[in-house]
Amino acid sequence: MTISLQSPHGAVFFDLDGTLADTAADLAAPVNAMRIERGLEALPLDALRPFASMGARGLIGRGLGVQREDPAFEALRVEFLERYEAAMVVHTRLFDGVPALLDALDGAGLRWGVVSNKVERYVRPILAALGVLERSATAIGGDTTAFAKPHPEPLLHAARLTGVDPALCVYVGDDLRDVEAGRAAGMRTIAAAYGYCGDEDRPPPTWGADAIVAHPAELIALLRVPDDRTAGRGRVL
Repeated sequence: MTISLQSPHGAVFFDLDGTLADTAADLAAPVNAMRIERGLEALPLDALRPFASMGARGLIGRGLGVQREDPAFEALRVEFLERYEAAMVVHTRLFDGVPALLDALDGAGLRWGVVSNKVERYVRPILAALGVLERSATAIGGDTTAFAKPHPEPLLHAARLTGVDPALCVYVGDDLRDVEAGRAAGMRTIAAAYGYCGDEDRPPPTWGADAIVAHPAELIALLRVPDDRTAGRGRVL
């Protein structure tokens, strides 16, 4: 039995933070450094981890109590990003099970890539440091197209780059906006419940994804179908 999708030309795309890689510690570090400089105690990683997929907006909101509409937010965002860019891959690692998953996708001849809301100049060096940039068919950031998720354009752009019909693509993410973007793009969606998952009031079962996984290894089973698809059984999930 081999891994396949509805078409031998299918593709699987991943969100980066909280889905492909555990980046929370490196995202929390700038916030805690900013807190300490302002006379506040550092927060435990567990307090910041759920907000990691929300980027500067979520982390500054949780860590410093400043929301995006606040006049002080933009200066804090710039400071946060400068600190983060200086040390993006200190603790960042691929989630357990992801290396084997990517090996399985490569072995099956399935193209895979990353579609993140991080700016592209961050996405590429992180993937390179993790040793997967050259294997990834896409490394799309929130500024690669004119739109960011939950708009479908970044995912549609990924499908165009790989030459795959969006209907034959799967998108995996750990945030509601990932599922919203995937559905709007006409892709099948998988919620990564092992990730950060943001708003505790809207847990993954409420997102409307086609499937939910608690570990990256579960994705292999979801993407695997029998070699013999003559009876129309070649379905994702």
